[in-house]
Amino acid sequence: MIKFNALIPELTVCDIAKTKAFYIDLLGFTLEYEREEDTFVFLSFQGSQLMFEQYGINGWHTADLAYPYGRGVNFEIGVADVESLYLRITKAGITPFRPLKTNTYRQGAHSIPQKEFLIQDPDGYLLRFVEA
Repeated sequence: MIKFNALIPELTVCDIAKTKAFYIDLLGFTLEYEREEDTFVFLSFQGSQLMFEQYGINGWHTADLAYPYGRGVNFEIGVADVESLYLRITKAGITPFRPLKTNTYRQGAHSIPQKEFLIQDPDGYLLRFVEA
């Protein structure tokens, strides 16, 4: 039985097959389950969970979508080895939105270093992978 996170984003995509190839084959996400009749998939990756549904089949759409989807939001995804994932995506020909580097963020009175990079998925969603 899957333990669901308290918050699981469900993202609308243009092509569910392309999304599955990107997230599963390239990034290494796990397919937890899918409903092919709804063009829906539930994926997980090192404690993160995302749902995807193809646009126009079902879903709750508040307005027409235009590429890039998800404007104004980025999804931070913690990974055990951010450098290995970065090498995998660059070897696959993916150009990072922001290359791998260590940024420092203030958290109250402390500064927290965070090794991270950003890429866009096939629908333009911005993914920020950080060393967990």
